[in-house]
Amino acid sequence: MPKRILDSVDRRILAELQSDGRVTNQELSDRVGLSPSPCLRRLKQLEADGVITGYVALVDPAAVDLPVTAFVRIRLDQQDDRHLAMFERAVTEFAEVMECYLMTGEADYQLRVLVPSLGAFEDFLRFKLTRIDGVSQVTTSFALRPVVYRTNLPV
Repeated sequence: MPKRILDSVDRRILAELQSDGRVTNQELSDRVGLSPSPCLRRLKQLEADGVITGYVALVDPAAVDLPVTAFVRIRLDQQDDRHLAMFERAVTEFAEVMECYLMTGEADYQLRVLVPSLGAFEDFLRFKLTRIDGVSQVTTSFALRPVVYRTNLPV
């Protein structure tokens, strides 16, 4: 499938929705300078093309008792397809894992993990993460506070 070319109106629609996902079609059309019908058609096309993949509410982790953010680097003892797939399947089942990236460099994976306490992180580490076959090294850094946290892409 060819990559969709976004024009300036598409980009304005995306920027507005990233700032306020609950905006009505009427408000969105006013903000981007279209009438409601063409605005809705473009929005539906962005969704159909997979440019917009979903809508969410952003929740403050501390407000739901998840104040501890850990960045965890994982090294596997083997990097073949079977071990990579096994690790990836396992971490997708862990609710604590907010993000997981296959990496280049010293670590094979980097995770962003949210937990309620250091004790909860220890349990996650001991009873979940290190029990995945093939995990040979785990290195963790704890975030003191966020400095930049963005959810809107620079479209």
